[in-house]
Amino acid sequence: MLNKLKNRSVQTILVLILYAIFAPSLTTHTQQSLYTISVFIKDLLMLLMPITVGVFIASTIDSFERKAPIFILILILFEGFSNFLSVCYAYGVGTIVSDQIPEFTVVTMSDNFSALWRIPFTKPIWWGADKGSLVGLIVGCISALTRSHRLKSTLRKARTIIEKILTKGFARLIPLFVLGFVAQIYSTGVLNHMILHYGVLILYLLVALVIYIFCIFAIGNSFKLSPTIKNIQNLLPAGLISLTSGCSLSTMPWTIQGTEKNLRSPALAKAIIPATTNIQQIGDCIAQTFLCFLIYKSFFGYNPDLLTWSAFTLVFVAMRFATAAALGGAIFLMLPIYQHYLYFTDEMIGIILAFNVVLDPIITSSNVMANGGLAKIFENAWKAVEKKK
Repeated sequence: MLNKLKNRSVQTILVLILYAIFAPSLTTHTQQSLYTISVFIKDLLMLLMPITVGVFIASTIDSFERKAPIFILILILFEGFSNFLSVCYAYGVGTIVSDQIPEFTVVTMSDNFSALWRIPFTKPIWWGADKGSLVGLIVGCISALTRSHRLKSTLRKARTIIEKILTKGFARLIPLFVLGFVAQIYSTGVLNHMILHYGVLILYLLVALVIYIFCIFAIGNSFKLSPTIKNIQNLLPAGLISLTSGCSLSTMPWTIQGTEKNLRSPALAKAIIPATTNIQQIGDCIAQTFLCFLIYKSFFGYNPDLLTWSAFTLVFVAMRFATAAALGGAIFLMLPIYQHYLYFTDEMIGIILAFNVVLDPIITSSNVMANGGLAKIFENAWKAVEKKK
């Protein structure tokens, strides 16, 4: 029982239950105080993001040099393409679903609720996650090609520091971070809208995830039903473990074990799964972009246009590589992307954070199942490349 209380999702849910009980009796000033704390945490995150993204991308690219260059190149292209396809799939599903929900209306907000205090300075225009990504890409390539021990050591130390800040600091503040935004959407009337109009989205999302994951296994087995079902069964233990633990990394031994049973070359599982566990996140890609699409539609009253979505997709897919080292803090890396490319407001961020708390076990399980299924497809691609040599 005590171990479960240490789980961040459990803590957040308990905090939100307590808030739901006492919310009607809280004064407006108290609600605004909670919101101010969340905004302060968010502002600190935004200031830290360029460095965080740069360090994570650089360290991730640097780690690739320990493996065969061609294997890594194909793996990176494969991961990027699979994530890209899942985002496109989410866009298509979102379009269909938004048309099936007639009560989807534009959210009207109250202007009488705001933070009591903000950090008294703004970050420069050039201080952004995109610049951090570019610097990280350049530094990572230099480190991988030159194999400079000093640069590698610096990257490892920087990543360790950033990870501690995220996992020991910001990740522990998630319940408080979410609470303030929930207080804000409750006080402005958006919470009722979310319950009434977004509850059905979870069902749509679950159906979309099941269909996509089944298709992954089917493609890996040339659409043969019997081996497809067998491959799914081999990975179900890993999927169930990740559903209860909420952690892909802790489930990795079972993911590798199930994947080995599905591959013609079982040894490949030990190379593919560890390298892709935190990069190839199909459940995350589909869930996050599906929710982003529909939250955007709900707030602005129309679907994001293809140009806006294309720019968002390219950066979102690239950022999946940056989140590889963000143990417990991946969601924070994505917030600037939602804000910059989809114009997410604090209210919209509060909603998607709340969904993340509720859906985290399902998303994690989807990541694990999809990762194991895609390993089969990657093996087929890798074998085809080897035959051409």
